[in-house]
Parts: sequence; structure tokens; C-alpha cells
Amino acid sequence: MMVGRRRGEAMERWEVALVKTMFDNGWTIDQDILAYFTRPSRSVNHRLIGQIRRGDRYRNVKAASNEELEDFLSNWPDLDTETGLNLKGDELVIKAREAMIAAVHTFNGAGLQFRSELFIVTSNIAWTYLMHAYYRKIGIDYRYYQTREGVRQVVKTREGADKYWELGKCIRHDRCQLPQGTVNNLEALFDIRHEIEHRSTDRIDDALGGTLQQCALNFNDALKDWFGNHYGLEKRLPLALQFGTFKTDQRRQLKAAKDLPRHIATTIDNIYGRLSDEELADPRFTFKVAFVRKITSRANAADEAVEFVRSDSEEAAAINRVLLKETEKPKYLPSRIVDLMKAEGYRWFTMQQHTHLWQTLDAKAPQKGYGVLVAQQWYWYDAWLARVREYCLERQSREA
Repeated sequence: MMVGRRRGEAMERWEVALVKTMFDNGWTIDQDILAYFTRPSRSVNHRLIGQIRRGDRYRNVKAASNEELEDFLSNWPDLDTETGLNLKGDELVIKAREAMIAAVHTFNGAGLQFRSELFIVTSNIAWTYLMHAYYRKIGIDYRYYQTREGVRQVVKTREGADKYWELGKCIRHDRCQLPQGTVNNLEALFDIRHEIEHRSTDRIDDALGGTLQQCALNFNDALKDWFGNHYGLEKRLPLALQFGTFKTDQRRQLKAAKDLPRHIATTIDNIYGRLSDEELADPRFTFKVAFVRKITSRANAADEAVEFVRSDSEEAAAINRVLLKETEKPKYLPSRIVDLMKAEGYRWFTMQQHTHLWQTLDAKAPQKGYGVLVAQQWYWYDAWLARVREYCLERQSREA
């Protein structure tokens, strides 16, 4: 859904309060008042000021104090110089943009050891602000409510402030317009965040890089779709450069890195296990790029980092054969699971114990994504293999 410049939208209550104080102070020309409340991110229908003056709308809003009006006028237009967003009226969008910029800058920071963890937490804040800004824009009240003694009231925090929806609630609302791939990406990061909140981690950047990259790209897409292309982050974060190349054997070593914590590895396996092949292939879920080293004979293209090719060219066809090569998830028979555990040193793990484990955990439930039934034969995925390995490790640790 593309959203252009917003026209004729309602004013916020704090703005209406200021308008009423302008009336009280002798402001008689509606157009003069209107000029203070129209901004690049939102224009106000000229009839609205007259409706407020006559009491046709916002009758219950009380006028602001003269001091509040004086403060408003002295700071007007109070705009963000880069975007033209109003620092108060568009506060949620500004905070969302700045939080994502901070998340990316943090991840790219030299010398940091916990970049993924910091990115996930900060990007979660960015997405929460963005979703709140979107729901405010379309008129959805994103506060929690409760009913006490038959009266519906806003839930308050311990400090007495309104309690707003967290990001998980936002993306599961019926009016959420995010593509399913974007939702899957965020839910995957929820699972990872839960793990890093409760346990220490080692280096997980290599395992999560594509998912984090896509999170930032999805954010930028949503920001532009909902509020306009001119608020995109491309000007602030145009390109990320990686100063290094990998040989094939180095890539295999990275993928098989032993310093990835077991609980993180299990969580990642569970995430991938519960998604269908189609969902895993969704480009909004995780960022994947195929790089082909190319030596060009054209002098004017010799220093290009990125080269565009025609979609109907032989080069494009060759690239597609690489990008679109379908892969099948590895599948294991129960006997293979038992053999693998024995080979890893858990000689006590038998088929009977394997059966007891999956029955106890209801592991064949489809929503858990641990395996699949093919031609009346059940096959287990890598996610279940990781779960069995975790069980064996925990039992061995208890009995040690």
C-alpha cells in the first residue's frame, strides 16, 4: 500500500487546544491559524478551523494555557531539518527513523562484540514506534484496555502512563498491513531476543546477518509505504561495504562455527523448522545475495561495484539458475537420529528413548515444524535433530 502526502486529516487534541486558545486571544482569520498546523507530513482541511470555532468538532477539548500557546509560537515551526517532520506531531516517525539508524550504526560499529544483540533490541524499538505511528495515522487506538466494575478503562503503567501495545501485539492486529515475510522476519527476531535476554551469548553475527539486514530493509519499505518515499533512510544509510572476501573453505568454516551458543543454534533451527519452504524463500524473511566475481573488458565499467544486467540477457539467465536453484530440507528417519546421537557419544540414547521424547514433547504436531509425513513415513528435520541433541546434552550434564 503506497501512501502519499496526507491531506485533510484530523488534528491532534493538543493542537485543537492551542487553536481554541488562539480564538480566546483574538485570532479571527481561520487561514492564519491554519498556517501554523499544516506541515509537509500532514495538511489540514481549511474547513476544520471553522468547525472547531463553531463547536461542531472537538467540543470537549479544553483550551490550552496562554503559556502553552506562547511556547508553541516561539518554537514554531519546530521541524526536523532533514525531513520536515514536526518534532511533536510526528514524534513517533522521527523516533522510529532514528532508532533504526542507531541500530544500523551500532551493528556497523568497529570493535563491538555484541552487535547482533544490540541491533535486535534497538530495531525492536524502531519497529514499535513505526507501528504506533501507523496505527495513529489510520485511527487505531493502540492502548491496552481493561474492564473494571463494568467500566472500560485504559490500562496504566506503574508510573501512571497509558500502556501501549508491544510490537508483537502490533504485528498480529487485523489491520496490520505488513507482508507475511516481514512478520516472519520480526517473529524470528523475537525468538532470538528472548534467548539473548535470558542467557549470555558468544558471537552470533555470522548466523544472523541476513535476517538482520532484511529487518532493516523491511523497515525502510514500510516507512516509505506508510508515510512517503521522502522519509526513506537511503540518504542516511546508502550502502554498507564489507572489506573482505571469502574463499569456499572459509565460508564452510564460518557456517560451521563452533562458537555459536547451543541455545541460539536450537532457536534458529526451530525458527526454520516451523516455516514452510515457500516462507523460507520469501525475500522479506531474510536477505540473500549471490555475488559473481566478474572481470570486465569495458574500461568505463572497470570500477563499478554493482552492475545491472538486462532481465532477458544470457547473463541474467545464468544468474537466475544460481539464485533459483531449489533446495530440499534435510530429512532423517528415526533410526538415523538415534545413530547420529550415538556417533556423538551418547551411547545410551536408544530408539525407545527417542520415541518417548517426541511423544512427551508432542513433536509431530504440525505447528512445531519438527518434521513431515511423506508417503505414510515420518521424517524429521534439522530442528528436531537439534532438539534431540540439546536433550542429550542436558541429560548428560545432569548425570555427570
